Amino acid sequence: MDDQDISDPFRARRQTAGTLVADFAGEQIPMILRHADVRRAASEWQTFSSDAPMRVPIPSEEAVRSVRQLPIEADPPLHSQFRTLLKPIFLRPLAPDYQAAIDALIGRLIDAAAALPQIEIVREFALPLQSRALTYLLGMPEDAAEEWIGWGTHVFHDGNDSAGKGAVLDRYIRDALHAADGAGGTDFFAFLRHATVDGRKLTLDEMIGIANLTFAGGRDTVIHAVSRIIAWFATHRAELDAIATDPKRIAFATEEFVRVISPLTHIGRVCAHATPVGGQTVQANERVSLCWASANHDETVFDRPETTRLDRSPNPHMGFGSGVHNCLGATQARAILRSLIRHLGLRTSAITVVSEQRQYEEQTAYRRWVGYDQLIVRMAGR
Repeated sequence: MDDQDISDPFRARRQTAGTLVADFAGEQIPMILRHADVRRAASEWQTFSSDAPMRVPIPSEEAVRSVRQLPIEADPPLHSQFRTLLKPIFLRPLAPDYQAAIDALIGRLIDAAAALPQIEIVREFALPLQSRALTYLLGMPEDAAEEWIGWGTHVFHDGNDSAGKGAVLDRYIRDALHAADGAGGTDFFAFLRHATVDGRKLTLDEMIGIANLTFAGGRDTVIHAVSRIIAWFATHRAELDAIATDPKRIAFATEEFVRVISPLTHIGRVCAHATPVGGQTVQANERVSLCWASANHDETVFDRPETTRLDRSPNPHMGFGSGVHNCLGATQARAILRSLIRHLGLRTSAITVVSEQRQYEEQTAYRRWVGYDQLIVRMAGR
C-alpha cells in the first residue's frame, strides 16, 4: 500500500459504488464517499440529522461524556441559536490584535525550536501551540494552557483510559463554571454564565456541552495539520520560500493542506426516517457517515487530488465540514496554519526530519494516515 492508498483509502469504492459500509464498534455504518453526495447530505439536515447526543462522532461517545455537545449535536432552529450565540467568540481570530498574538506565539515557538539540536513536533510544538492559542480564543491567561497540555493530543483518546479522560474534562469544566458563577470577568466561562438563548439563561448541561466541544473539538485535528505541514515543507523547501511573504499564496496553501490532510475523516448523521443510501435503505435512527476525507479526494472535482498543489483554485474542499454545521473553529484553525506557514518561511532556513512515527486511523474497512505519533525534526534558524 503506497502513500496515495493510505491518504485516500476510499478511492476504489468511491469510483465504483459511492459508499462503503464499515464496522464501527459493532455498528454497520454506510460511509457516503462522493463529493456531491456528501455535500447534499450535509445540507439535508431534515433527513440526515445531528439531533443525536453522543452519536455525531464515529465511533459514538456515550462512554466518555454525558452531555450533548452544542451546537454540533443539534438541528435548526436550536443549532442556529447556539451558533449565533458563540460566533463572536469564534470570530475573534479576525481581529488584528488577535492575529498579532498568534504571530508572536508561533514566532516564539519556532525560535525556541531552532535553538535546540532537535525537537519532537507533536507534543513539544503542536500541542502547546494549539493549547496556548486556545487561551487567546477564550480570553483566558496563557498559563491556563499548561493544564490543557497535560491532557494530551486528544482529550478522550490519547491513551487507553478514554472514560477517565472524559471525567477529567468534565470535572475541569464544572469547576471552572462554578468559579465563574457570580464572579466578574470576561473569559469564556463567565460568558457562558451570563449568556442567554431565546430569552433564557443556559442550563448547566448546555454550558457544559458547549465547553466540552470547545476543548475536545479541533484539538487533534489542528495538531495533525501543524505536524504534517512542517513535515511536508521539510522536503519542499523551495515551495515554502516561494510563498512565505505572500499572504494570498499562503491562504491558498492553507486550504490545500486542509483538503489533502482532511484532519477529520468523517462525521455521523442519524436518519430521521428510512432513507436510501447507495444500494441500501438506512432505517430511522440508524447512522450514516459523511466522509469528508473521501469527498476531498474526489477526482471528479479535484484535478490530480493525490497531489498537493499550493496554488489550487478553486478548492471547494470540505475539510471544515459543509452545510449548517460548517466548523465554528475554522477561523481559528486558518489563523494558526497561515501564521505557521509564514513564520516557518521567515524564521527558518531549513527543516530536516530526523525520525517519524505515523499515526493511522485503523478500521476494519480502511486504514488512513492522519498524522504523527512522533515527529522529530531539526529546524535551522535564519
